[in-house]
Amino acid sequence: MVREALSLALRNAFPDAVVTQAASFEEASAAIAARPETDLVVLDLDMPGMQGLAGVAALRGLYPAAPLVIVSATRNPAAMRQAVEMGAAGFIPKSAPMEQIVASVRAAMRGEIILPTGAGDGVLPSQDVDLAARAASLTPQQHRVFALMAEGKPNKIIAYDMQIGEATVKAHVTEILRKMGVHSRSQAIVLAQRLALEPGVTPVLPISDEG
Repeated sequence: MVREALSLALRNAFPDAVVTQAASFEEASAAIAARPETDLVVLDLDMPGMQGLAGVAALRGLYPAAPLVIVSATRNPAAMRQAVEMGAAGFIPKSAPMEQIVASVRAAMRGEIILPTGAGDGVLPSQDVDLAARAASLTPQQHRVFALMAEGKPNKIIAYDMQIGEATVKAHVTEILRKMGVHSRSQAIVLAQRLALEPGVTPVLPISDEG
């Protein structure tokens, strides 16, 4: 319903535009591949297959030229800031009135960076800005490993889920710890919690600090 409402609003605001809907990360990726000249991609972080910001990283890696705007229900300013640090053109709360969402889309297409007031420059604590920048340095594969780590999954399960070797997962974990500036898997998961899409969720910590 939200997707239909947003599509209708965008068609009304941009009568000459071709608006294509996607119900999953895979559909969104295929739609961008079919239209590489796409002017703007509007993503919901909760869309099936997205894995939150890991999906943003993956799309940026696959299609670096496609401008992205995030529309999400998250209230976490650090997650909003991280999305922009990762190359998104803006972050729009899903709860915003449709007129405001359309206005924000127009601004993003003009080249402006769109962020809610609470996530703008000079608002977030410096440690959260630094954390967002560090997380933005992860590759798309590392973002997905990081997301699965935050779910408490061990390397063997991550390797199975991603269809890659366990040694490759271990190498990604080593790089994630280095880039995030921590020394253990548990510390990395705590940082992932600070960037969680919905605040207040208790992180799942692994029993051992598997490398």
